[in-house]
Amino acid sequence: MRILERSVYVGPSLYAHFPVIRLELDLGELEQWPTARLGNGYIDALVAALPGLAEHGCSYREPGGFIRRMREGEGTWLGHVLEHVAIELQNVAGEDVTFGKTRSVGDNRPGVYNVVYEYAQREEGIAAGELALKLLCSLLPEELRPKGSVPEDWDWDSARDDFIRYAQRRALGPSTASLVRAAEERKIPWFRLNNQSLVQFGHGKYQQRIQATVTGKTPHIAVELASDKEETNKILGSLGLPVPRQELVSSATDAIRAAKRLGGPVVTKPYNGNHGRGITINISTEDEIREGFAAAREHSRSVIVETYLAGDDHRLLVVNGELIAATRRTPGHVVGDGEHDIAWLVDEVNKDPRRGIGHEKVLTRLELDREADLMLERAGHNHFSVPKAGEVVFLRSTANLSTGGTATDVTDIIHPDNRAMAERAVRAIGLDVGGVDFLSPNIAESYKRIGGGICEVNAAPGFRMHVAPSEGTPRDAAGPVIDMLFPPGTPSRVPIAAITGTNGKTTTTRMLAHIAKMSGYTPGYTTTDGVYIDGQRTVEGDMTGPVSARMVLSDPQIDIAVLETARGGLLRAGMGVPEVDVGAVLNIASDHLGLKGIDTLEQLAEVKRVVVEVAKDCAVLNADDPNVLKMSAYTDAKTVCYVTMNPSHALVREHIRAGGRACALEAGVNGHMITLYDKGSHIPLMWTHLIPATLEGRALHNVQNAMFAAAMAFSLGIKLDAIRHGLRTFDSTFFQAPGRMNVYNEHPFKVLMDYGHNAHAVGMMADLAQRLDVAGRRIVVLAGPGDRRDEDLREIAAAVAGKFDHYICRRDDSLRGRDGDEVPRIIAKALQEAGVPESALSIIPDEQEAVDAALRMGQPGDLLLVFADALTRTWKQITKFQPAGDAPKPAAKIELPTLDAMPGEVDIAALEGVVRDGRGLVFEREESD
Repeated sequence: MRILERSVYVGPSLYAHFPVIRLELDLGELEQWPTARLGNGYIDALVAALPGLAEHGCSYREPGGFIRRMREGEGTWLGHVLEHVAIELQNVAGEDVTFGKTRSVGDNRPGVYNVVYEYAQREEGIAAGELALKLLCSLLPEELRPKGSVPEDWDWDSARDDFIRYAQRRALGPSTASLVRAAEERKIPWFRLNNQSLVQFGHGKYQQRIQATVTGKTPHIAVELASDKEETNKILGSLGLPVPRQELVSSATDAIRAAKRLGGPVVTKPYNGNHGRGITINISTEDEIREGFAAAREHSRSVIVETYLAGDDHRLLVVNGELIAATRRTPGHVVGDGEHDIAWLVDEVNKDPRRGIGHEKVLTRLELDREADLMLERAGHNHFSVPKAGEVVFLRSTANLSTGGTATDVTDIIHPDNRAMAERAVRAIGLDVGGVDFLSPNIAESYKRIGGGICEVNAAPGFRMHVAPSEGTPRDAAGPVIDMLFPPGTPSRVPIAAITGTNGKTTTTRMLAHIAKMSGYTPGYTTTDGVYIDGQRTVEGDMTGPVSARMVLSDPQIDIAVLETARGGLLRAGMGVPEVDVGAVLNIASDHLGLKGIDTLEQLAEVKRVVVEVAKDCAVLNADDPNVLKMSAYTDAKTVCYVTMNPSHALVREHIRAGGRACALEAGVNGHMITLYDKGSHIPLMWTHLIPATLEGRALHNVQNAMFAAAMAFSLGIKLDAIRHGLRTFDSTFFQAPGRMNVYNEHPFKVLMDYGHNAHAVGMMADLAQRLDVAGRRIVVLAGPGDRRDEDLREIAAAVAGKFDHYICRRDDSLRGRDGDEVPRIIAKALQEAGVPESALSIIPDEQEAVDAALRMGQPGDLLLVFADALTRTWKQITKFQPAGDAPKPAAKIELPTLDAMPGEVDIAALEGVVRDGRGLVFEREESD
């Protein structure tokens, strides 16, 4: 039993609309050993290792259902068991995941399964699958256990605990997690930006960021002030707020002197510490002060000595100038029972399931460390002392939850004076989110009457004690922070459009982004050649997967996103966003079949259908493609918009009559009109011959692309005039649409360059070549990607056969597993079988040599159709080509009068190649410029 392949889906995919992991698992000989055959001993051992499996309902949808499945009949196969174990391991680590499914990959691969399970954190989910496999193998009889599947010294209990610690280190902290939950409740999107607590809420220009509970709006100077405890004390004291007297010292001797000057018991604490680390309270002897200074010095070069204030320790949380929650904190302690020693009592307290390591759970485990020993020594105890029944033994001097303290909510009883005092203190420091540490004998009474004082004002205050107090009412500490960052009614999302299909995706994406820009948006979009922000390429490469989608949505400039979404990204990692406003599927044609388990058009359609499954406002579908038309049954979008080039389409006609949305191509006296229908309205948009990218309406594939772009723009709420202006100003130049029907007219012959690399795309360009007026011959340079099936290459040949006068067959630079001239020979052979004479065929494997041969073959009036792979290189080769007998034209010399004779001012720097001679100025330029 081994994992053959693993895919981590970050968003909607073929398997689920949320993050899942897919393992391709080969059971090997264990295919013959379902759980019932392995026996009850195996099942019982598994449940003993993970008791939570008893709660899994499986297909019975009730607790115990999964165990029942393992025992009844022949049981279930180990792939299915691994799915449940991977889920339960994450549950044990504190994640709330439940989804899973396991299916055989097919009859041609017996014993191989797709095991799919939900995950909350990527690394944790991957580790859960690997640990699940080790556990299942470790429980197998020796003779069935796959060799090398379990290390010799492997121990389940240790492995489980290591996994839990691994998961918790990567989990969001409790404060950050509460903010994420509050954002999700308000339907505000979020991204985790690192492995710690840096999180982005919202998209594009609406985004806000947090790091723990520090927000992007928290003033830096306020954080610095809060960290400077001495300066904070001075500022608060100058405003008449209650603070202890204090002095800053740098040696134990100075600390003793400061304590004498302050008088009475004192507190020593680090100058810039946090989480209660290094604080010692209520000390007065010289030895105690030395020890307190040493403890504080471990965390800071300078130490504060301040007067000790008696009373309970309270944390008062202030957000956006308003007190949100108040909590009384009690230092970590045990309560004696008259029978057991302190070490035993600590172990008992730590059995509380709410206690964990650090900040990972509601409470933190108690530790018998040096500080605990000091507290016990002061009380006359040690680890083996047996306290009297009811005696409270403190193990910490401070009440921080991170050191084992407990929290009791007191928000409802805080006195108004104390509330106002906390709000003033946080405003005085300048924090938008701040925590006030306040000592008071009774929080329900005013500090003005009974005393008390502010010990600290904290930036990045923890929310754990408020969200899940040990006692009292939990408070929504995170909600007010999110409401401060995103006041009700303000936007957090940008409109998102996703486009998929076999052909036309990139051009349609560019068209839609151009329309958006013409209407005043700042678009970010992804294509097969890069990520673009406001028209500028910021990242080069095939960027049609989830990583590039996140790049766009994280950019602080953009206010609309257009995402080209390719089959490869969907199969490899899913979509980069959980939902889109408008999703479009342009077509489903034969391409990439036979790869990643996708062998038929129906399977390919199922993959690409994900885009409209997650569309919430509108699904735009090609009504002329049967595989796309069927997708209307799989979307929950508010509106379905059909695109058709057949004005007699019966289904679209009924859809329009029912008030539905559609974009149709209609014939008129002046040509063909792109027309929109919506809610009974008939909206003529524009004539196709007015769209430059359609070559006066002849390029029907770009007519269709323009229809999709228009339909999507309309569904995004873009005004009609902006749509018209966008289409009128979008052309098929290499600058605007590299590799998409680029035309070069500067040679005696016309050259068309296109990236078409499958039969459908090649056929559309071949048909265009037939519609163009050509006085001479039609010549084509043809290829196909090496990783396509032989039948796909033959279909490419069939798409052009009989439509050209000469065919040059080549290969791509990347062979993708083929021999050097294998691809061009397959294509050439298919052309011959289709009736192309051998005299009309040339095999020139190298792309540059093939293009050069075609250019040299060109005569006045000819049309050259070049299917290119290296787009920039090929376009330069076309534009720089010098036809035979057409040497570069001599530079023209333009003589100007002498400077003295020239009227007005002359910008000498603007004249390239300036040469001074005795008569005046001469500059040179090429005629072609």
